[in-house]
Amino acid sequence: MTDRRVSAESAAGEEKTALAWTHTARFLTTASELHQLPPTELPEIAFVGRSNAGKSTAINTLTQQKRLAFASKTPGRTQHINLFELGPKTSPDALFADLPGYGYAAVARGAKLRWQKVMADYLEVRRSLAGVVLLVDARLGFTELDRQLLDFIAPRVGNGAVKLLVLLTKADKLNRKEARDKLSEVQALLGDMATEEADVGVALFSALDKTGVGDAATVLHGWTR
Repeated sequence: MTDRRVSAESAAGEEKTALAWTHTARFLTTASELHQLPPTELPEIAFVGRSNAGKSTAINTLTQQKRLAFASKTPGRTQHINLFELGPKTSPDALFADLPGYGYAAVARGAKLRWQKVMADYLEVRRSLAGVVLLVDARLGFTELDRQLLDFIAPRVGNGAVKLLVLLTKADKLNRKEARDKLSEVQALLGDMATEEADVGVALFSALDKTGVGDAATVLHGWTR
């Protein structure tokens, strides 16, 4: 058996294990204020992104569950942090945190400011936060709000305290050249965050044709080991 074949089989095994793990995700609790979240020693992975970036759909696709994360028909309506537990029910080993989408124009200014503060506090001080998955619409690339979020979490990513994975969603809407160019563009942007301690990655992702689903699950599973 060649080394290449062994490597491929090993990667396939890791992906199968990771997808079985993400499939265990189940609702734990919801909170409208940071202090309402339970303290935990489990590694927590936060999903963030603009409204309409496909965040809820990505969570549901990764966990192979149709309605785990609620995708509102009105973008910007989800205004709670929702926690999901993973691993055996008797001994969970990680948490997913679904944060409210940001940047939707129709949301009242007061609500926007309140949620910006809650999300900022969460990303800055949540001790159990181990990684951030930033969902970006591949067709649009990084918006100014996405760049602001990157700047905000850069200190914790740069010192290795928090890992970062950018998923370019709706990649099925791009042709091969467009996808390659967009990937290179984002990789160059993330290069500014590169340090010896930083764990930063980017990948194309599609809930429709399942591009990148197994790879993303493998990365997140690895973060919690």
